[in-house]
Amino acid sequence: MRQLTEVAPGVLVTTAEMYTTTSTVLVGPDAACLVVDPAITPSDVAGLAAELAGRRLRPAAGWATHPHWDHVLWCAELGDVPRYATPRAAEVAERERHDLIEEVTQETPGHDLELFARLTPLSADRIPWDGPVAQILAHNAHEAGHGAVFLPGTGTLLAGDMLSDLEVPLLYTPGPDPVGQYRAGLDLLASVGDVRVIVPGHGHVGDGAEFRRRVDADLRYLDRLERGAPSAGQDERINSDWLRGEHDRQFRMLHQ
Repeated sequence: MRQLTEVAPGVLVTTAEMYTTTSTVLVGPDAACLVVDPAITPSDVAGLAAELAGRRLRPAAGWATHPHWDHVLWCAELGDVPRYATPRAAEVAERERHDLIEEVTQETPGHDLELFARLTPLSADRIPWDGPVAQILAHNAHEAGHGAVFLPGTGTLLAGDMLSDLEVPLLYTPGPDPVGQYRAGLDLLASVGDVRVIVPGHGHVGDGAEFRRRVDADLRYLDRLERGAPSAGQDERINSDWLRGEHDRQFRMLHQ
């Protein structure tokens, strides 16, 4: 089973070993729950479903923060419920489903591919369910149609693949202005009042002070990236071959 930790009243988070990937469950009335980004291996997702069943929680809906393979997973044990995403994210997931299937098959084989990346577009500013208000914050910073979720009742921000303590900003490079789009996404998240808990898609849960620290760290990274200044030794998150490779790719894109 996947152990769930309550990080705010009614907000449960579990972190997988692979890529330090978080899954979040928002508990509502009558044992209903909203499942955000269940991940990441088949056993992880099945374990999350088993943990919910053990707690007598029943998924009423799902939310995918963005159309990357590790954020559009599901299993039959989580139930036949709507799995929402922003309209643009749902469109990207449908259009690029073949490529996403290739990625998930290579990275974590064994997922139910009939359920994989089946998203329902949602044109609204909040997720429709009977539980606590879940506001949608849509932008194009990390990926087209990225949809973070803010829970005003507890001051919890589910940031998707942003505001990580482990990863530098990873830009949506097909866009016309990748850095500008990322700044706009950061500005949107930073404008949310009274963030008391930050939950990144990859990384560790933090408090309000950590939320502000991560916003500042990401802005400094973007400043150095735009200026062409080196980030090695300046950003402690660039500490693996994979992240160095991603940073170098973004640097070349902007300065070659």
